Parts: sequence; structure tokens; C-alpha cells
Amino acid sequence: MIAATAFKRLGIVISAVLFGGLAVIGIMAMMIPSERVRTAVQSEIAAVTGLEPGLYGDVSVSLFPTGSISFGHVSLDDGNGQAVITAERLSARLRLLPLFFGQFRISDVRLERPYIAVDFDESGRSNWHGLTQRLASAVDPGTGRDTEATFSEIRIAEGTIVVRDRASGLTETLTDVDLALAWPSISRSFAATGSVSWNGKPIDTVISLGDFGAALAGERSSLKLRLNSALIKIGFDGALSSRPTLRMEGVLAADGDSLGNVLRWTGTRPITGGGFGPFTLKAKTTIASGDIALSGVNVELDGNAAEGAIAFASAGRRTLQGTLAAEAVDLTPYIGTMRLLAANERSWNNGQISLDGLKEFDLDLRLSSQSVTLARAKLGRTAIAANLRGGRMTITIGEAQAFGGIVKGAILLAGSPDAGDNGEAGAQMKSQLHFADVDLLTCLSELFNFRRIEGRGDLTVALEAAGGSIMGLAGSLDGDARLVSRNGALVGLNVEQLLRRLERRPLSGAGDFRSGRTPFEKLTVDVKITHGTATIEDVQLTSPKVRLDLAGTASIPARDFDLKGVAALVPAADAKEPGSFELPFVVHGPWDDPIMLPDTQALIQRSPAASPLLDAVRNRSTRESVRSAIERLTGGGLTLPAPPP
Repeated sequence: MIAATAFKRLGIVISAVLFGGLAVIGIMAMMIPSERVRTAVQSEIAAVTGLEPGLYGDVSVSLFPTGSISFGHVSLDDGNGQAVITAERLSARLRLLPLFFGQFRISDVRLERPYIAVDFDESGRSNWHGLTQRLASAVDPGTGRDTEATFSEIRIAEGTIVVRDRASGLTETLTDVDLALAWPSISRSFAATGSVSWNGKPIDTVISLGDFGAALAGERSSLKLRLNSALIKIGFDGALSSRPTLRMEGVLAADGDSLGNVLRWTGTRPITGGGFGPFTLKAKTTIASGDIALSGVNVELDGNAAEGAIAFASAGRRTLQGTLAAEAVDLTPYIGTMRLLAANERSWNNGQISLDGLKEFDLDLRLSSQSVTLARAKLGRTAIAANLRGGRMTITIGEAQAFGGIVKGAILLAGSPDAGDNGEAGAQMKSQLHFADVDLLTCLSELFNFRRIEGRGDLTVALEAAGGSIMGLAGSLDGDARLVSRNGALVGLNVEQLLRRLERRPLSGAGDFRSGRTPFEKLTVDVKITHGTATIEDVQLTSPKVRLDLAGTASIPARDFDLKGVAALVPAADAKEPGSFELPFVVHGPWDDPIMLPDTQALIQRSPAASPLLDAVRNRSTRESVRSAIERLTGGGLTLPAPPP
């Protein structure tokens, strides 16, 4: 009973003290003059940061549940009357104990909806230059400042940071800035944690400086940076200095699910419409005067891993330079959206070509690899260089092991000022390529979908075209090509068998000879291409048994032949009669399934059985009856010789 009474009395005493304290706090809040508070907070912030804030708005003081003071319309100028920071409100939390002694001590500061401007002039000097010197002096322990009159945190809520570079004309804006700045009131370090938004994407941000005072003074300080967004993660561990110019050195690591999405986020279109997917990067990094140099690079993109060095220059036109080496490279993803053939594999693709991505930046890249995959083509050891200037890309093949031989040459790609099929600009292309001792069946199949020549040989092509689609390029193609092959064969046609049959029985019919082969010792083809039409200027096929001469045209847009030639059986060396059987013929039809038709008039004239028919044709009285009978038998497939005049 006595204990209960004692506890009851103790509770009454504690309650009285609490109510009394609250009453005192309330009375103190009413008695604090606004001007005194304003002056005290300005002095406190100036003592900690070295900056003189302008507090122009209303003042409100609250001491319950915690002490706080709030000011409306706050600004901070650069010393020349130009505001570098403006905020709708500044709130400061006060330490309660000093209040009982009539002192104002701030524990932390909060800026609500601030606008922070960072401007660089043509010489690279910032509007924060003077303020930075004052900040450096304020945080230097050697200044002898009163460490009790300090606060350790500044919070930025719903802020906006605008960075302008007058030399480059660039302006970048960070929105939704929510950061907690761990101010170096006790230690020399500085940290900023929170999030910002750039181009509509939030970025979790962590920045840490080992020596804030040294960094502000331009001296070297350790730096750790972490930026995490939905598209990319970036980490940097190194050092920072700004004397004589801003310089960062350290190890950079970055990764993401799609480099293409990252480029589009930064306002840069990828060079091609395909690829640029998952990526990782780790390298020793030096950043100075807007230039980024990466050494000891380990990069992986779309499953392709490479090592080397990369440099990026942002002064003037953005330029990327690099030298990379890889074990194996698959370039298929980057050309996957540029299908040469339509879905039916019988005509060129008529889809629109866009090379606008070539205009975004300049490129000078060298790549060497032990193997390269390009769609269905498999290349061996390859060394290539890609040079992009002003929207014109030149790909130089120093040497590539391809199709069992060697490929060298160059390809130029650029946007075309000519309108494409749907009124949009297309592409222009030039190429000079030499294929030495390659497997022609594989080479021609992969490049032109043409599977009619077996054997090894040399192929030289010089082509140029412009158009809005692959079909448009094919229709405007100009240039020339030369093919020389040795010890090969024509696939899908047995010329010798055809001639042997027709030699014995000229009117027996040609049959179907599109499944055989015609071996040759040498094949030479010279082609001149004008506006998509390939003119066969010279074709010579020689073998111990067959001789073939061919001339005519081939339509590249339509992918078909219109050729005429003469095939001849070569007589054996011990033949009693030196003459050979010759047959004129024509070749019509698509590239992948052409039809060879012999000259039927020549066959009729060579056939002994046809002599009475020819006599009847020469006789005007029997000509029409013979013609009618032959047409019923042949279905109109033979052409009768003209009667004599």
C-alpha cells in the first residue's frame, strides 16, 4: 500500500515536470523574436558552409515535438548578385538544450524544392568557383572554427539541378533530386546519398569523397561513385582533383540489360537496329577535360567478349576510338534487321533502310578476332577497321580468312539524299572487294544466294548503289565483277550429256538435265553492271570435253537470266573427223532454277529424219499441213524454218 502510494506520487511529479517543460517550451516559442532567429540561423549556416544565405520569406518556429525553424523564399548567390540556389523553403532542426540558454544550434538543414544552377563559361570556369573557395575555407580544420556551432547534414527534397556548358551548348537537367548530404562537421569526408531523375528515369546515387576540403581546394581526394537505374549500373572507385583541370582516375565498372536502351536514354540512336543488348564493362579510367580514356578494357556485348583500349572525346563532335581483340565475334545481331531477301527467299527485301544512326557521332574502331560469324557466313582470323565521319562509314577489311580463302577490301555506307520508296531517305553503298582462292559455291551462296558454281577461284567486285531499300539498291546497282575459277563444275546442268544425246538424236527432246554437273578446267566471267542490269561481256568455259561461250544479261532486281550461248563438244585428239558438235542455246528463268533451251531450228536442220519435213516446208502447197501436224505432236514447241522467198 505504501509502495503504491509512492509510485502514484512519483507519477504526479513526473507529469508536472513534463507539463511544466511543455509550458516553458511554448512560452519560449512565443518569446523568440523573428529577426533574432533569422540572424542566428544565417550566422550558423555561414559558419558551417562559408556561404551567406538570403532568408527573405516568412519565419515560423516550432518547439514541439522537436525544435524547428522554417523560412520561406531562400536564395544563395555567387557573390556577384546572381543566385545559384533558390528554394521555396528552408527548414532547420534545433537542438533543444542550447535553447534553454538562449542559443540557437542547428542539427540539420532541409531545402525544399530548391533550384540549383551550375553554369560553365567558354573557358570552363564555373559560377560556383568563388563559392567553392569559401566552402573549402569553411570546412578546413585549420580555420579554427567553433566545432560546437556546426550541423552534420543537409537534405535536398524535390530539387532541380540544371547544368549548362556554354562552350558545347549543352544543357542537362536533373529533376526529383532527393539527397542527404553528410556534411564534414567532424571528419573530413563527405557523402551524398539519395536519388535523382534524368531523362525521365530515376537513379539511385551514392557519392563519397575521402577529403572534402582537399576536393574543394582542387587537391586530390579519394572518390567512390555508385549510380543504379533500371537501365544501367555504374560504379567508380578512384580519385578526384580539379587543379589545373577536373580529372578523375580509377576503376570503372558498368553493366545493363540493353546497351541500345541506354543509348536511346542518353539521346543517341544505335548505329544499327539490331543487337546492342546485354553488356558489361570494366576498365581503368581517366576522365579529363571532357575526354574519357579506358585502358585494360574488358567488355562484353551480346555475348561477344573483347579486350583492349577505348577513348571517348566529347569536345566538339563526339568521337569514339578504340582497339579491341577477341577470340570470337558474332555480328549477326547487328545485321539481323537488314534481311537481303524477302520472306519467300525469291525477291529482294523491300523494307525501308534507315542509316540515321550514323549521324550521331564519329567512330574509329579497330577489331581483330580469331573467328567471326556473320549470319550464315563463318570467317576465320579477321582484322577490320570501322571509320565513321560525318555520317559516312567505311569498313576496311585488312584481311579475313573467309570461304576457305582470303578476303580484302572496303565497304562504304552512308545516308542517301534520295528519297526511298515511302518518301524517306535511304542509303548509298560503295564496295571494292577481292576474294582470293575462295570456295565459290559457299561464297556465292552466302553473298548472292547463287548456288551454280563449284570449285575454287578469285572474285573481284566493284559496286555502288543508292536506294531506300535492298530492292532499291539492287535496281540502281552499277559496277563490274570478274570471276576466274579453276577445276570446278557448273551445278544443276550436264552440258556434255545434253550435247551427246542431241548429237545422236537431234529431235529426241532435251529432257531434264538440271540435276547434273558440268566439270571445267577454267571458267572466266566478266560482268558489267548498269542500273541493276548485269551484262555478260565475256564467259569462257573450257574442259577436255565441252566448250561453252555465253553472252546476254541478268536482271539483278528480278533475279533472272536472259542469256544466249553456244555449247560444243570438243573432239577427242584421236578422232577421225576434226569437226565438233555445236548447239546454240538460251538460258531463261530465275537464278536459283534457270531453264536451258536448245535452238530447235538448229536441231531440225541437223536431223536426217527432218529432211523430208524441211522439203515439205519449202513447198508452199504442203507447208501449212506439215506445220499443223508438227504443232499437234509437239504442242507448238518447235519453230519451223522460214520458207525460201
